[in-house]
Amino acid sequence: MPRKKRDAVMSETLKYELADELGVGDIARNKGFGEVTSRNCGNLVRKAIERADKTVPPQK
Repeated sequence: MPRKKRDAVMSETLKYELADELGVGDIARNKGFGEVTSRNCGNLVRKAIERADKTVPPQK
């Protein structure tokens, strides 16, 4: 049974911006995110969460 396609959580622009910050932007652009190491993908997610924490006001 095929998987359902999910809506993107992160914009493509943000993904590549974070990848550039980690130094893997060229790999992601030329070969795709499938060629980025799992460690760097984890770091990318961590950076995205840190950025979200800074931009979203805390709820009371």
